[in-house]
Amino acid sequence: MVSVGAAGAFAFTALPTASATPSASAVIAEVYGGGGNSGATLTRDFVELGNAGSAAYDLSGYSVQYLPGTPSAGSTWQVTALTGAIAPGARYLVGEGTGSGGTTALPTTDATGSIAMSATSGTIALVSGTTALTCKTAADCAADPSIVDLTGYGTAVVREGSGPATGASNTAAVARADSLADTDDNAADFTSATPTPVNSAGQTPGSGDGGGDGGGDGGSPTDPGTVRVHDIQGTTRLSPYSGQTVTRVPGIVTGVRSTGSLGYWIQDPTPDTDPRTSEAVFVYTGSAKPTVAVGDSVLVTGKVSEYYPSSTSQSNTEIGGPTTTVLSSGNALPDAVALNATSVPDAYIPTASGGSIESLPLQPTVYAQDFYESLEGMRVTFADARVVGASDAYGELWVTVKPNENATARGGTLYSSYDQPNTGRIEVMSLDTTSTFPAANVGDELSGTTVGPLDYSTYGGYNVQATQLGTLVDNGLKQEVTRRQKKDELAVATYNVENLDALDTQEKFDRLAEGVAVNLNSPDIVALEEIQDDNGATNDGTVTAEGTLKRFTDAVRAAGGPAYKWRYISPTNNADGGEPGGNIRQVFLFNPKRVSFTDHKGGDATTATSVVKTRKGVELTYSPGRIDPTNAAWEDSRKPLVGEFTFQGEQVFVIANHFISKGGDQPIHGRYQPPARSSETQRAAQAAEVNTFVKSLLAADKNAKAVVLGDLNDYEFSQTVTTLTADKVLKPLITTLPAAERYTYVYDGNSQTLDHILTSPAVTSFNYDVVHINAEFADQASDHDPQIVRIDLAKCRRH
Repeated sequence: MVSVGAAGAFAFTALPTASATPSASAVIAEVYGGGGNSGATLTRDFVELGNAGSAAYDLSGYSVQYLPGTPSAGSTWQVTALTGAIAPGARYLVGEGTGSGGTTALPTTDATGSIAMSATSGTIALVSGTTALTCKTAADCAADPSIVDLTGYGTAVVREGSGPATGASNTAAVARADSLADTDDNAADFTSATPTPVNSAGQTPGSGDGGGDGGGDGGSPTDPGTVRVHDIQGTTRLSPYSGQTVTRVPGIVTGVRSTGSLGYWIQDPTPDTDPRTSEAVFVYTGSAKPTVAVGDSVLVTGKVSEYYPSSTSQSNTEIGGPTTTVLSSGNALPDAVALNATSVPDAYIPTASGGSIESLPLQPTVYAQDFYESLEGMRVTFADARVVGASDAYGELWVTVKPNENATARGGTLYSSYDQPNTGRIEVMSLDTTSTFPAANVGDELSGTTVGPLDYSTYGGYNVQATQLGTLVDNGLKQEVTRRQKKDELAVATYNVENLDALDTQEKFDRLAEGVAVNLNSPDIVALEEIQDDNGATNDGTVTAEGTLKRFTDAVRAAGGPAYKWRYISPTNNADGGEPGGNIRQVFLFNPKRVSFTDHKGGDATTATSVVKTRKGVELTYSPGRIDPTNAAWEDSRKPLVGEFTFQGEQVFVIANHFISKGGDQPIHGRYQPPARSSETQRAAQAAEVNTFVKSLLAADKNAKAVVLGDLNDYEFSQTVTTLTADKVLKPLITTLPAAERYTYVYDGNSQTLDHILTSPAVTSFNYDVVHINAEFADQASDHDPQIVRIDLAKCRRH
């Protein structure tokens, strides 16, 4: 609902008017959009229909639809399906959106929707069909034969006759006379009036049903109330009963959660015929462990709410504070809905120009996320599914129910553009607290059948809470080992070592060191990200990392690698983001037997390095140095580390990066669509800074050989990488790989690229490899995979 604000001044020219044939029977009798708004008595919006005829009017297959008063290009008609009939001379009450204000509930509604109608301006149509209308002008709507009656109010563009009905507000409805006379002129047929909702039983607020919408009828405690689960769930993402108490809702217990958010799922074994309405709901028991068992037939009384796991997520419809009556036990469970390549649509989620999609009617045959929402809480099942996201410490993994959807070479699912988020991915957890959750790697298989209620979480979106988990089949995924560089190849690698500090276990040091010495085959230069200071998260002002690097290089040596030396610049305490007190930074390791580091003293946390021409050629003013560290682009983020190296007489400049994280971005499965990527603004600014620095280097020496690498926290198709490579000063090497191999990280079952190596135009002869040793595995040394480029500088020189 939209609250009344300051009135605007409008000037109108004559507009064509909608003109449905004056209705002899079913008409729109009253419209009220102020429910739950400031000053309102009623808690909910409504549309009341009336039958002026002498015979019952069948509403099967009909709908009530709503359009904003001044529709934009992106506005759509919102639909509430109707059932039943209107008796002669009777009324029919359609409940719509609920607000946070008001004190009085509607009488029991005859149909339920969740449309947030404007209090002051909009159009309501009674339609002989449930497909959303497409007309947005009075003339076009007048030509639509499916419109039985239409009411525009306030300043509505779409209306009948000389003008819209006037006087609607937070406290006033627009209503026809008791005679239900219809002259096809909204301004003449409707007047402003106190809202007086009446249902098909003749009830008014508080007149015969306990004064609520929750189905309380004073019946036997073992008889179901009048509200069913599908009524609670409704046809959008929001329950039309949110904030209301529902009474004796029947269902079969299909799953019990005894850890975390305690409660159980019930599902109505007698579904309705609307594919948009879920037949199941979660019953939240608070701090009390559930006492019901799977197979119990129950009646539940409690308050309906929408629980939001985070500020940008979708919600879970729940019944809280429950009183539960167990009628019988050991009942058969409702059949599970199959999730597979046929049932799950290929389109991902509807859009709302960045706004919330919650009030949009679900289209479960069009969008995968709508399909999942229409099954919220219901038993679902899949069979023989490939793992696309490894098991984690929280007892979660990801599978795909679409085995041919963007498969990677090693069994994952590739995320290759914003508009292809892979609809077959689904998260899997287990409700079985007595068994160990399987340690699955990407490419493994959950063989056989997995079954359980479909839930929603801020961490990953829709997920199966398995009551029966398939059997893990290990398909033998192996860590990769890249080849050793040739004598005349300079090998440069990047590796995010995930908050490594001197207080970490020796096992962590050894595993990360093995990745460098064995899997990367001892590169000549390694740019490390997330090296912490010598006491990690202890926030005492320590910024040096000598102890951390001594332990790490000793471990590399023990694993068969070279005796690396290192260079870095200590950050200002707590100025570079990451874990408070940890002071993460980038570090260069280099093998002095193969490559030398050119030191130009004086670089520190706040002093910028730059490129200068000398008689000996191009140099850095400071090496190691930082790129413009006081620039706002680097606020609370890691500053790039620049170093000057020499290999077989050839000068090479290396820039190690760790751009700001994606924290704060809206999730791809959230309620705001398309999601805002707010963190991208700062990363683009950081990319521009690095791009400018590389341009200054190439302006001084067009043949300068530069390697820009690290954790950029963004995709190869992102604005960040586009900005970084502007004017073709850098080439992103990830794009040189076959498409199915372009990933360094796995998140929510999507194999994606966050880490990069880019080279300047003079680097013409190279061999590039992403070395998959972590991201696809349940047992990880880091959550990132390292990568390496081997450059033949002699061949580059000849080119």
